[in-house]
Order: sequence, then C-alpha cells, then structure tokens
Amino acid sequence: MKLTNRYEQTSCRLQVEGLPDLSAGQNEQTIGILTGFSLDLAGHTELEGKREHLQAMVAAVLPYARQLLSGVPRTCGADTDPVAIAPQSGRHQLELRSSQPDTPPLTLLLDDAELADLVRCLDQLRLDSRIALPFEQPPLQPLRRRELRHRQPLAQRMAAPLVGVGVLVLSAVVSALLPLNKPLSSPAANPTAVSSPQR
Repeated sequence: MKLTNRYEQTSCRLQVEGLPDLSAGQNEQTIGILTGFSLDLAGHTELEGKREHLQAMVAAVLPYARQLLSGVPRTCGADTDPVAIAPQSGRHQLELRSSQPDTPPLTLLLDDAELADLVRCLDQLRLDSRIALPFEQPPLQPLRRRELRHRQPLAQRMAAPLVGVGVLVLSAVVSALLPLNKPLSSPAANPTAVSSPQR
C-alpha cells in the first residue's frame, strides 16, 4: 500500500511517497522505503526525485540555513553532490544536479521567505514520526577564526584594547601630576612646639 505525506508552508509544498518496510517491523502507516518525492516552490518548476536527492537536499539546505543565521553564509554541497546551495546577490541559489548524464543542472534563486519555507518543510519531514528514514546532516562545525574576525568591524574589535591603553596612560599621567605628601613631623621631635602650662 503506497503512502503519501505532505508538508506545506506558504510558498513550498513537499510531498513524499513510499511504502512501509514490514520486514523491519514497521507499522502500515510508516514510510520505511521512500519511492519518490516532489517539491513545489511557488513560481518555480516542480521538482521530482528519489531518496538520494531528498537526502542530499536535507544535507545541504539545513546546514546552509544554520550558517546563514550565524551571519556567515557559505556554500553547502560539493560539485559532485546532487544538491548545492550558495549565497547569490542577496538571494540563495539552489542548484539541483540530475543523475542522468548530459542533463544540465537546474538552478533556482530563492528569496529569504522561500528559503525559510523550504527549511520548515524539510524540518517537518525530518522530525515526522511517520517517516522511518535517517536524514543525516553533516556534524556542526564551529566558525573559523577568520570568519569570526570578519563579523565585527575593525573599529569595534580595536575599541576595547584602545580604551584600556588610554585609561592606563591617563592614570599614569594623573598620578605623576599629583603632589607627593610630605610626612608630618611628630611633636616630640620639634622642641619649640612644646607648650608650657598656663596658671
């Protein structure tokens, strides 16, 4: 019995089709064998593919969205992968490569709202208990030091050290300008200061 699950957002509709894997002990309402999917992005060509393409899309789009949130967007997906996504002039270029030889890749330019809807649909798919397929993502990697440096302008990075040096110099100048206190002489050391008792 063929099963169909839909995940919809404003500008994106993802539909997956498959069969339950009864040999693995799954129930009849769980997709364990994915036979195909279709992705309809508003204003773009409807995409169809197999399990490998959907897994490649999850592995490229979700990490790209995470990096975009960190403020350091970079390309996700290698030239040999079926799906790659990269920043392109304020938009997001999603490139889908066919497994058929001599077929040029399909390129879609997504705006932020379309990308957000696509990410939500892929997240719904990944977290759906009716889907018994592993959608693996690459492990989280920290930003490289040079990427962190470029996130803050040079003036902001240098402000704290320069203020610290300025305060140190100012305190040294002020302490040099303050007069040194001379020690007070004690009354026993000064014999003229002894008062005589009055009668």
